[in-house]
This record gives sequence, C-alpha cells and structure tokens, in this order.
Amino acid sequence: MTNALRALAPQAHWLLRIALASVFLFHGIDKFLDLSGTAQMMDSMVMAVLAAVLETGGGALVLIGGAGNDLLTRLGGLFLAPVMLGAIFMVHWGQWRFAATETHPMGGMEFQVTLLMIALYFVFVGNAPPRPNTD
Repeated sequence: MTNALRALAPQAHWLLRIALASVFLFHGIDKFLDLSGTAQMMDSMVMAVLAAVLETGGGALVLIGGAGNDLLTRLGGLFLAPVMLGAIFMVHWGQWRFAATETHPMGGMEFQVTLLMIALYFVFVGNAPPRPNTD
C-alpha cells in the first residue's frame, strides 16, 4: 500500500492546487460579477478590482503553473498571499472559530490562515518535486 501511495506522490500537488485555486477562482469571479457591491463592501472600487484580479489571476496561475511552469506557480501564490493577509487583518482578525459570531459576522480567520499557508507553500516550493524517501 505504501509503495502505491509513494508512486502517486509526484501528482499529489494537484490536490493542493485544485483546493486553493477553486476557492480563489470562485471568489475572484464573483467579485467581477458584482464589482459595485464588492467596492461598496471594501469602500473602494480600486481595491475591489485589485482583489478580483489577484484572486482570479492567482488561482489561475497556481493551476496553470502545475503543468510545469515553476514561475507561474510561485507568482500565483504571491498574488494570493496579500489578499489573505488583507482579509485576515481587515475582516477576520481576533477570532479563530470558523463560524460567524456577533462580533465577527464574516466568521473567524482559521480558513483564511489555512489558505495563506497553502499560498505561501507554493511561493516557497513552486513546482519542486517531492524528495525521495531514503528509508
């Protein structure tokens, strides 16, 4: 069983890519579809467009980069990291619970921190293959 799983390890990066990209493509495209509503929520049309571009572009780059372009993978992660930092510090800071509460109607920051860590993983690792097990 371990050997079969080890044989699949070089393709496991797609699990993280698809998870990360699907969240950001969904949210980025959703922002584009309602830019005025997003701008109202963010108090700025420039920030709304920037967030939509970074989310959609970053998600797409992480996916496209998986086909073999290390630079695109790293850029995708780099586009997504500041979006998550903004979300954490401006909306979700101070609450770790995922569920919405009276003080944090948009929910806590555990999901955003997880997305940030996955984005940073792609910034630092890019398309580097998993190291072979020397056991």
